[in-house]
Amino acid sequence: MTNSAAPRAVIFAGPSLPPSIRPSDPALEWYPPVRQGDVYQAALTSPAIIGITDGYFEVTPTVWHKEILWAMTQGIHVYGSASIGALRAAELCPFGMAGIGRVFAAYRDGILTDDDEVAVLHGPEELDYPAVTEAMVNIRATLDKAVAEGVFDCWLVARLTEIGKALFYKERSWDGVFGLATRRGLPPMPLDRLALWLQHGKVDQKRIDALEMIAAIRKHLAAGVTPIEVSYHFQDTGYHKAATRRFIGEQTG
Repeated sequence: MTNSAAPRAVIFAGPSLPPSIRPSDPALEWYPPVRQGDVYQAALTSPAIIGITDGYFEVTPTVWHKEILWAMTQGIHVYGSASIGALRAAELCPFGMAGIGRVFAAYRDGILTDDDEVAVLHGPEELDYPAVTEAMVNIRATLDKAVAEGVFDCWLVARLTEIGKALFYKERSWDGVFGLATRRGLPPMPLDRLALWLQHGKVDQKRIDALEMIAAIRKHLAAGVTPIEVSYHFQDTGYHKAATRRFIGEQTG
């Protein structure tokens, strides 16, 4: 694939990297959280790079592995971090997808396996994608920081992590963690100390990773982008052909 225009990147982002904190760069084109078919449609516009942080799932079909693999056969570099991007990058890094950040590394190394670790409820783009719940990966990163800063003893980390994980992702919040911790009889003094510290100490690991991915993409663009060469043979199955016809129909309909 060749493109005489200046190289550009298409970025799918939502609550991990809302509009209010996105860098101003004409080489970056911003799209809402990715859905199934969006990467395929973006690839048809021939960007040099596609970056994925956030994406929809559950009710809305999730971005398909095969559309990412197909995009890379077109010479497009695909990056992932923070949320669904980190999940897909961990699954597809052996095929050439570039993963960035702590969340990606945890999935790649098998430390994390569940997709609920990155799932959050959030508001619309018009309100800057405000997070309504807390991502489990952010709770883990925050508790690690609290221990490192001596807020409480290490033994509480395992208990609070277990409590956070026990909450359904649509109900996961620090208030929920504290409420369940109190009902389970954890001592109030360290919980009060943690609650006070959280006013300034929370870690948004998803956002940290998303910003790291954007920095890596901008550096890649500045250095010049040559098409990626994949080592796999893409199987253009009947199911894939039917899916791409449907994606094209959605784009033109």
